[in-house]
Amino acid sequence: MKVVRFADVISSGAAKGKRVFIRADLNVPQDDAGNITEDTRIRASVPCIQMALDAGAAVMVTSHLGRPTEGEFKPEDSLAPVAKRLGELMGREIPVIANWVDGVDVKPGQLVMLENCRINKGEKKNNEELAKKMAALCDVFVHDAFGTAHRAEGTTYGIAQFAPIACAGPLLSAEIDAINLALANPKRPLVAIVAGSKVSTKLSILQALAKNVDNLIVGGGIANTFMLAAGMKIGKSLAEPSLVGEATAVIAAMKARGADVPIPTDVVCAKSFAADAVATVKAATDVADDDMILDIGPVTAAKLAAQLKAAGTIVWNGPVGVFEFPAFENGTKTIAMAIAESAAFSLAGGGDTLAAIAKYGIEKDIGYISTGGGAFLEVLEGKTLPAFEILQKRAEG
Repeated sequence: MKVVRFADVISSGAAKGKRVFIRADLNVPQDDAGNITEDTRIRASVPCIQMALDAGAAVMVTSHLGRPTEGEFKPEDSLAPVAKRLGELMGREIPVIANWVDGVDVKPGQLVMLENCRINKGEKKNNEELAKKMAALCDVFVHDAFGTAHRAEGTTYGIAQFAPIACAGPLLSAEIDAINLALANPKRPLVAIVAGSKVSTKLSILQALAKNVDNLIVGGGIANTFMLAAGMKIGKSLAEPSLVGEATAVIAAMKARGADVPIPTDVVCAKSFAADAVATVKAATDVADDDMILDIGPVTAAKLAAQLKAAGTIVWNGPVGVFEFPAFENGTKTIAMAIAESAAFSLAGGGDTLAAIAKYGIEKDIGYISTGGGAFLEVLEGKTLPAFEILQKRAEG
């Protein structure tokens, strides 16, 4: 995937003394009082902003925050708390500019925060007039918000059409590199783990991966639906019987390529969905009518761990059991540690996956941890993200 990178723009001298507009992802969680409760995205945005400042640019950064109503500013939608935290991290005051579409006064060496971009009318529908006005604010547009790359909005697509230079920031560039490494040109065998509560939410991902991967590991409620497709009983476990046909088709598509969807041979069951429920390990053929499957069993976990350790590339989206409950975390923990110990390049994404990585302290052992939820899932579906598409078009001239 050929895109212009911000690092190349800087090394060419094209950012020095110029106006640089950075679209970051600063959409962080806040409590009821507006205090930021988790600042990973803010910290992740610092390198791109610092690059621009070090290059002698006049720097503007914006992001969406929450779900504001276009054209209606409310104090709770303000990026002011984000600017304050970013200022603390960077050791400088960062002014927040409202009503910025028609002009911004920023000098080389200065950094300003442009108020919540989703307050601007036409942002979400990528209004061309708005896009042209925003493009006129800058000499260089830098997209560094992978979490929004699947949306064709004013600050993610439109501005990139019309800005004199449009490029990918370091975060977006790293995502592109990781995606290419894992999916476009993977070292084999390529093993994908797709887990979660419902097949319906990830059916298109399963279908797309079935054309490319060597092993497709399914977990959680998704695995239960695949167990039904294999003719097994799952008691009162979470599943989607109406999608058994689709699951069967995925298994058949994999088999036709000489690939595999491993079905659990043992499972961990309980009579209720609760942290203090009694966990019982059973052969997958022995699930009772009143059982709920809440994890894969130790034999299945060990077998999958061996596959992961022998993989060339691993793509991971979702825990394989209810890992939040200690009695039902062994499957996810075993798989997480196997990925950490594997020599394979690993690409992981999704909120629950990130929570599992944090729980088991393996951040440094994952090849690349994706910062985008919906964008990551669309990449797994084989879709071309709008942000990538427009940056590629601009790179091709």
